[in-house]
Amino acid sequence: MPTYSASTRWYREGHCGYHLRKMKSAGRILDMLEIERPGGNMSRPGLPDLVLVQDMHGGSRVSGSLGGGRFAVTSKNGAFYLGAPNFALTSNVDIGHQMRVVAFPLAQWQNMLDEAVDGQFSFELAHVYDGMFESPIIRSALRKLWTLWAEEGGATRLLTRAAGCEILAELCRLGGAPFVPAKGGLAPWAERLVLDLMHTRLSEDISLDELATEARLSSYHFARMFKQTLGVPPRVYLTRLRMEKVCELLEHTDRPITQIAVEVGYSSNQVLSRVFSKQMRMSPSDYRRAVRDPARSYTLR
Repeated sequence: MPTYSASTRWYREGHCGYHLRKMKSAGRILDMLEIERPGGNMSRPGLPDLVLVQDMHGGSRVSGSLGGGRFAVTSKNGAFYLGAPNFALTSNVDIGHQMRVVAFPLAQWQNMLDEAVDGQFSFELAHVYDGMFESPIIRSALRKLWTLWAEEGGATRLLTRAAGCEILAELCRLGGAPFVPAKGGLAPWAERLVLDLMHTRLSEDISLDELATEARLSSYHFARMFKQTLGVPPRVYLTRLRMEKVCELLEHTDRPITQIAVEVGYSSNQVLSRVFSKQMRMSPSDYRRAVRDPARSYTLR
């Protein structure tokens, strides 16, 4: 059974009329929820999570206090609100609305945040807690996260931690405590160890933290240094490795696609087919037929 954040449990139990439509969780790293609720009082007790809320429609009047003082605004489509950890939130909304919620359990993020700002991190992000704000960077990261979760059939720890780092880095920048930039790429020995680990554990839900530990870096700095060295984020590189292995198995073995999916870390042949078709512009079955039929090999050029 997955272990959900305190905030997720609170929303899931339907307090204040919340209706849970979707819920995604990955290894206790963060939780994502899509919720509908009628207008009215949305206050809740203090919970040990940093909670980011996105209004999916806008047009409502929102007032309350999220940890940075009282506010009253007309909400905008796609705008964000950030609730401080361990702060009893007060909020009123005049009409029913739909929202997406991201809960960051502090226990999973505190060490990474401290390392990212040289031990100076604080959740006193008053400028971000004082009501509605907008961020194209966070909006893009969340859209990508929801899309990839749907396409790949699950919330991988690698994807989730990387997206969480990006979101928290932007929140800290907005709050006046920007992350210390990573300098340079991975050392050759670290690159070698990390890539060996990715190849060896291709079928597993390997985490960003495990890769970072191999390179003796914090998750935040590792993700940025990996991209500087390899040109793409760890998640994208891992997908490339999986696609290379799939192509090899399709070409040189008769293993069923369902078995191949498990061997490269996907939960089903349907998930593999979605990812493979997006990357290769053809289905796994079509690829297998093409590479085994010289008359059709032109389709791969």
